[in-house]
Amino acid sequence: MVVHRDERRGPPSSFAKVADAYERGRPGYPEEAVRWLAGDVPCDVVDLGAGTGKLTRGLVALGHRVTAVEPLAEMRAELDAALLGVTALAGSAESIPLSDASADVVTCGQAFHWFDHAVALPEIARVLRTSGGRLALVWNSRDDRDPWMARLSAIIGNETVQETDVFPVLQSSGLFGPVEISEFAFEQVLDRDGLLDLVLSRSYCAKLPTEDREPILEAVAALYDETAGHGGVRLAYATQCFRTEKKGAT
Repeated sequence: MVVHRDERRGPPSSFAKVADAYERGRPGYPEEAVRWLAGDVPCDVVDLGAGTGKLTRGLVALGHRVTAVEPLAEMRAELDAALLGVTALAGSAESIPLSDASADVVTCGQAFHWFDHAVALPEIARVLRTSGGRLALVWNSRDDRDPWMARLSAIIGNETVQETDVFPVLQSSGLFGPVEISEFAFEQVLDRDGLLDLVLSRSYCAKLPTEDREPILEAVAALYDETAGHGGVRLAYATQCFRTEKKGAT
């Protein structure tokens, strides 16, 4: 798996119970990161594990023709409500419901670590066009160099992505070329309810029984009450981006 995770993390299906909180609390992605991932020229993009469309809407804003693929009906319902006119298909990275060579770019926002890479990477290569076909991965990681974020992570935990977690997975497949990496900083502003939604949307929190979840939410609420300014709290993120091109036929 790509993301460093602890044993509290639940299965991907945990998101089904908190799709509305995910939509309200999770951050989007900075425009410059989306532009770096998918490029400036409008093209055919498949957004895998699209969730509620946090990355999808950034791709659409740049003029790309986007097809979202998401396995959970609850998440697709949120995406459909937020992004009228975007096609959201039931499917997964291991079984993409699209024809061969139908995409210029495949993106994965906050999702690649959930995939069965041995199955998903050949499937991604199948739908990518050989000439310049690109796989683009992105994660928003809470930046614990920020003191406030460090306090939040002390309560709810954190995951980080390292180059060594991504590069060997892609390179060992033999399907993709050199991997480029870039990082972008941005901030998310949340009110009290938004912060609690953010925490609830974490899979390891969502899967907990109420009696175990409530103390975590109470501790986060107390942190907010102690530190929030008039406009809420500012969360610092490091948006970590990876891109690579599909290898041509040999």
